[in-house]
This record gives sequence, structure tokens and C-alpha cells, in this order.
Amino acid sequence: MSYPFRFERRYEVVARAFGVTPQRTAILVAGGRLRARFGPWSIDTPLTNLTTVSLTGPYAFLKTAGPAHLGFTDHGLTFATNSQAGVCVEFVEPISGIDPFGRIRHPNLTLTPADCAGLASALGGLRSAA
Repeated sequence: MSYPFRFERRYEVVARAFGVTPQRTAILVAGGRLRARFGPWSIDTPLTNLTTVSLTGPYAFLKTAGPAHLGFTDHGLTFATNSQAGVCVEFVEPISGIDPFGRIRHPNLTLTPADCAGLASALGGLRSAA
């Protein structure tokens, strides 16, 4: 299943400067894997690596617009294209994504698809850490 990002106009304008456009973004759930592309950034992990799936938002424009964002406190990764809503996924084993060498590992990823509930369902449904 493919889940396109929902672009808010002001996000699209800023993101374009970083190579992030609707044509260069994708969220795919297939073959037991979660794959996401956000301009030059991408992730790929098995669905068995997911522990928590939750709906999140709203987001502050200045903290999320533009390129992929690295959370300074938790090293979480954000691929945001709107300020309204997204899906946060936490991982058993942190994933690579922000740097081309995979040295920085991310314990979670926030994505902003057009269909947040649909993506959450495809990822195994909303669930929280036990």
C-alpha cells in the first residue's frame, strides 16, 4: 500500500529548497516492510521492528518545515509536510535515516500522510508500548 504525504502549501514551498516535493516523497507498506522517502532521505525497516504506532500533531511550523528533522533530545526523525497530523512509529531497534552513513540511529519516526488512520492500520493498528 502506498500512502502519499499531505502537503500543506507553506510546507511545500519551504521543502522544495531541500529537494522534497510530492513527486520525491512516498510511504510504502508492503512485503512486511515500512519504506519512506522524503526527498534525499529514506528509511526501510521490517514491520516486526515497530513497537508503537500513534497519531500525533499538531506541529510547530518552524520546528518541522523543510528538510528531514532530527530531534535533539531523543534523536527522533521527522518527515513532515503539514502542521496538522501525522503518525509516530517507535522501533525495537533504532533505524538510520538522517545521515548517508547510518551513524545516527533514530528510535522513532514521524510521518505526515494524507491518510493517517489508514497508515496506522497498515502498520498493525494503533498500539502503545506495554
